[in-house]
Amino acid sequence: METERPAGRAARTLTLEAFADTIVPGEKRAPDDRAVAGAAPGPGAVAAGALALLETPATGIADALDDYTAALDRHAAEHAARRGLDLDASVPPFVALPFAERTAVVRALTAPGHPEKDLWVLLALFSNMAFDTAAHMHTADAIAEGHPGLLALGFARPDEDGLWRFPQFSYRRALASVHPATDATGSLA
Repeated sequence: METERPAGRAARTLTLEAFADTIVPGEKRAPDDRAVAGAAPGPGAVAAGALALLETPATGIADALDDYTAALDRHAAEHAARRGLDLDASVPPFVALPFAERTAVVRALTAPGHPEKDLWVLLALFSNMAFDTAAHMHTADAIAEGHPGLLALGFARPDEDGLWRFPQFSYRRALASVHPATDATGSLA
């Protein structure tokens, strides 16, 4: 019996997660994970919340994600046809591509001179931001919840009161004097 390809929101989720995983690869969440290719050890953009960030209205692209998904799957199908690849019809075309082929599609879409480059670079930047900054979360919450990107980057934990203070200068010396109107919290009074 042939498996029916996911549609609507499920297909969009798979395709966007596969894109994010191509940008910051990670390990599969489960053996049958189709979106995450498992191309790198540890968590990647998907585990770091790339989909949550992409769907945040503040990105300015949340309303266009259906269009992004349709375009990415169209580009993937065209790429597969050019290379003579047979795609598994039970998942969206981009998801069906092996990791190296996903990478080739993204490389082409983000290459200088590609007419859609700016759109795809934007999607790639948000995928990176989810991992590097947890931009969809308050930083203290992200650290408390063990955000994988911030952990991987060695982002410092806040003090007990939720504020960050650094008793030692990162350059081993003060780079500027504290402004005389700075209060105990570090804000200008």
